Amino acid sequence: MRQKDEKNLPQADKGFKIVPAALLVFALCGLSFYLGGIFNSEKKLFEGKVVQELSKPDSSPKESALQTLQIKSISFPECSLDYQDYTPCTDPRRWKKYGFRRLTHLERHCPPRFMRKECLVPPPNGYKPPIRWPKSRKECWYRNVPYDWINKQKSSQNWLKKKGNKFLFPGGGTMFPKGVGAYVNMMQDLIPEMIDGTIRTAIDTGCGVASWGGDLLDRGILSISLAPRDNHEAQVQFALERGIPAILGVISTQRLPFPSSSFDMAHCSRCLIPWIEFGNDLVVFDEHMLKWFKFPFVIVIVSLMSNDLVSSHTPPGGFWVLSGPPVNYEHRYRGWNTTEEEQRALSEKLQDLLTSMCFTVYARQDDIAVWQKSSDYSCYEKLASPDLYPAKCDDSIEPDLAWYTPLRPCVVAPRPKLKRTSLDSLQKWPERLKIKPERISDTPGGNGNAFNRDGRKWKVRAKHYKKLLPTLGTDQIRNVMDMNTVYGGLAAALINDPLWIMNVVSSYAVNTLPMIFDRGLIGTYHDWCEAFSTYPRTYDLLHVDGLFTAESHRCEMKYVLLEMDRILRPEGHALIRESIYFIDAIDILAKAVRWNCRKEDTEEGGEKEKILVCQKSLWYSSNNSTKR
Repeated sequence: MRQKDEKNLPQADKGFKIVPAALLVFALCGLSFYLGGIFNSEKKLFEGKVVQELSKPDSSPKESALQTLQIKSISFPECSLDYQDYTPCTDPRRWKKYGFRRLTHLERHCPPRFMRKECLVPPPNGYKPPIRWPKSRKECWYRNVPYDWINKQKSSQNWLKKKGNKFLFPGGGTMFPKGVGAYVNMMQDLIPEMIDGTIRTAIDTGCGVASWGGDLLDRGILSISLAPRDNHEAQVQFALERGIPAILGVISTQRLPFPSSSFDMAHCSRCLIPWIEFGNDLVVFDEHMLKWFKFPFVIVIVSLMSNDLVSSHTPPGGFWVLSGPPVNYEHRYRGWNTTEEEQRALSEKLQDLLTSMCFTVYARQDDIAVWQKSSDYSCYEKLASPDLYPAKCDDSIEPDLAWYTPLRPCVVAPRPKLKRTSLDSLQKWPERLKIKPERISDTPGGNGNAFNRDGRKWKVRAKHYKKLLPTLGTDQIRNVMDMNTVYGGLAAALINDPLWIMNVVSSYAVNTLPMIFDRGLIGTYHDWCEAFSTYPRTYDLLHVDGLFTAESHRCEMKYVLLEMDRILRPEGHALIRESIYFIDAIDILAKAVRWNCRKEDTEEGGEKEKILVCQKSLWYSSNNSTKR
């Protein structure tokens, strides 16, 4: 009826109604524009108390280029002591919101903006500056990682022991009762490539307290220890407190934050991952991360192979090493509370799956089994058949895409045009550090000249940094993070110092992480608008190179500073290299998180950018009761 009545209205009446409506719309738009102009005149740079006060442009172009962002001084309150081990994106307080199937609750679930903490994470009462490397590999202060679960549950297996005010790490483990040294010696006998520089990078899934990764450091192999935050309590924090590279993560429904063909070797020692369940996704994932032909990490291999979790992370020739069920089931099944028949069936299924993913048995002895990822391209071509499972991933799946990317049950096939990414084609360590990575040709703007310039630049910068921070290169700095690297230039320049560097490539930047792994370095993807996958107080030095300039349009920088403060150890340092526009604002925020900073020139001098040399103060909570 309404439509009919409106149709019968005189034309003049219709015009009379349309004109006032149009005027009303224009009036509202104008009012909105006016109010928006008023609001934007006092535009907030950060939520809360920090307000941006832009300087008026000067008529001089030179002086205009040197304008700086001015913000008001602020302060952040202390979090309560029950946040001393706060990991925002893997917070047990929020696990019940997510499903427990396939351990999805242990994956990254970052809090929404309105739930972000704007307080300073306190250290435990009695916290001390960490014991220095290499002594830290054998012991740490109990009060720095005051968790007794592993000590009580695993004390008979010599993972760690509490003695007085320290935890001691005897080098034991579930599958190496004679010690990690004897275990790795046996592994080297099975895999000679661990000795001659062929294998340089490795991943340890279900790392325990990272004794395997710690032992490999003396053998020239750089390993990332991986474990979730679960009932084992702070496995990753123990690893980092010891000075061993580690990151929070779980093999479940998403790819790990590493590129394809990244690790030369993968390892799992009784990590209890159900490799042949859930459609074999986990095994496929491990295969993704292994380099062609060599990647020892059976469990990881199974996952990587699907290019969903671990499959694409191993290059052709990469090794996958598994110790524990179902390896050596004939002699071990009784201790695993199962039957010999069940373990035999599991072993056969695992072997069939690995064979279908172009892995072959490389060696077996006692409790250790080693598979190798084939470098025969014809094997992967056969996977194109739609009748096979797991099948070859189609071309629509980007092999290096990893940040929040779901696992898929398919095998990432090596690209035939990349002849030098297979493990047996790479230069041996340490020569591979200096060789232009073949995959640089896939990177926009990447070429040999850019790679060489980057190397020369970071040699000069590293030398300058040591003048600004004399402790760099000594035993006082062990765990280092380069928060927004390109080719890993800083890590390469400091390769002979007693430290290791976690190279972080922004998930929104040009993807250069594959080249970092090809050089024999380690790293991860990350979005600095979110919290990093680590515990509080786990890095001695944070390095920033233009991160605020690059990401300030996406990320609220106060949260970046709060996150840096969370992961930096008390008395640790930050080197913040930034444009002159941001440097003073960052200095104010650094004071708000209780850092002491000084402004220094770059190695080139000039006024376009400066370096903030900051040190985090050691303080203890005065706010034990109030939860924030």
